[in-house]
Amino acid sequence: MPNPSLPRRHGKRQSPRERIKNFDEVSQGLSKEEALLEADRCLNCKNPKCEAACPVNVKIPAFIELLLKDDLKGAASKIMETSLLPAVCGRVCPQENYCQGACVLKEKFGPVSIGLLERYVASAARKAGLLTPPKPSHETGLKIACIGSGPSSLSCAAELRRAGHAVVIFEALHDYGGVLRYGIPSFRLPRAVITAEVETVKEMGVKFINDTLAGPSLGIEELLKEYDAVYIGSGAGLPTMADIAGENALGVYSANEFLTRVNLMEAYNFPRAATPVRVGKNVIVLGGGNSAMDAARCAARLGPQSVRVVYRRSRNEMPAREEEVENAIEEGVIFDFLTIQKEILTDENGRVKGLKCLKARLGEPDEKGRRKPVIMEGSDFIIPADTIIVAIGQKPNPVIPRSTPALKMTEHGTIAQDENGATSIAGVFCGGDIARGGATVLLAMKDGIASAHRINKYLHGKSKKGK
Repeated sequence: MPNPSLPRRHGKRQSPRERIKNFDEVSQGLSKEEALLEADRCLNCKNPKCEAACPVNVKIPAFIELLLKDDLKGAASKIMETSLLPAVCGRVCPQENYCQGACVLKEKFGPVSIGLLERYVASAARKAGLLTPPKPSHETGLKIACIGSGPSSLSCAAELRRAGHAVVIFEALHDYGGVLRYGIPSFRLPRAVITAEVETVKEMGVKFINDTLAGPSLGIEELLKEYDAVYIGSGAGLPTMADIAGENALGVYSANEFLTRVNLMEAYNFPRAATPVRVGKNVIVLGGGNSAMDAARCAARLGPQSVRVVYRRSRNEMPAREEEVENAIEEGVIFDFLTIQKEILTDENGRVKGLKCLKARLGEPDEKGRRKPVIMEGSDFIIPADTIIVAIGQKPNPVIPRSTPALKMTEHGTIAQDENGATSIAGVFCGGDIARGGATVLLAMKDGIASAHRINKYLHGKSKKGK
């Protein structure tokens, strides 16, 4: 019988004192004994709300039941029926907003630690050689090109390959994983985990081609001459800046650039890696989302005296995961809430020397229901800074839309879709951040899987016409 009153397992973690010195993974996950005890808390609900709340509908009670039966291979296979990135999702999915947020044990006992259980199953099964990528039952002879190698394209490609199509992923950078690799620090998502999940997709028969910029160097129309359909999952690579005086000063980074240098190009490993990042003594991060937390925590590991997060609302309004905010606080990051950036101050050489700010209070809710910050006049003050990282949002990557005039766009810079998910170009589909704006890894995966089903339907119609 399930025992929901057992203490909830959170897994071991590196201590703040130690982890601030390295980029190794903070969370150490669950041991087998801990995983089985945590799994024993699951009630195996007949109508699992957790599963319904998961964007990719992982069969949660079913994989947990198989884990309890010591069927590790079966548990991993059950997860992979709907998600080919279980080790990634177990680490970076905001489960508190999805499956764990819907768990019926949440209020009385605390939710089952579904993310940690998914991570355990994926990692333990891979280590034991029990992960078996699904194989197509037949080959259709049809070919699809997927642009980008982030979670959206990886999920779409895997689903299309599962259906028997030949699939090629084109990546502009030298390594695969998209935002998983360049946007999320290794202390949250180790590079080896990303590589292993990509290898799973490769083992299914998906072909990967790197250093290829779709759009300018490889046009959509050109791809359609060779491929039966094209999926665009190029992400949100255009940073949103603060639009304040001094923003072009030396020492100002967008979060995109800073995280790419640190995560993809290993700037923290200079001089063994050739792309250094100078942070100086005092670092300021503007923003309150997960990218801001990632930037602040990366910066803290590069040796400054202080790292501060400047956020215009209170902690309650922060969109970042609570866990990441707590991690940042433990690692010594200082938070300046209800603080609005006004101007970046520079020295005679054009380098950052400080940030002029204004204090604020919360006013009435805006159109999204969030209380607006109201500036308190005469509250100007200056925070010394050598480096400022702007992490206030990002927009869809404009490279493909600008090079493809026939591709209709929305006023928000996303690719326009009709009610069936089709773009303005026949045979071209899209998903993830390029279609919905910045979102979570799980929503990007959801888009990729949904688009794969639409592409299957589209290709079925084409095949009947004898293509």
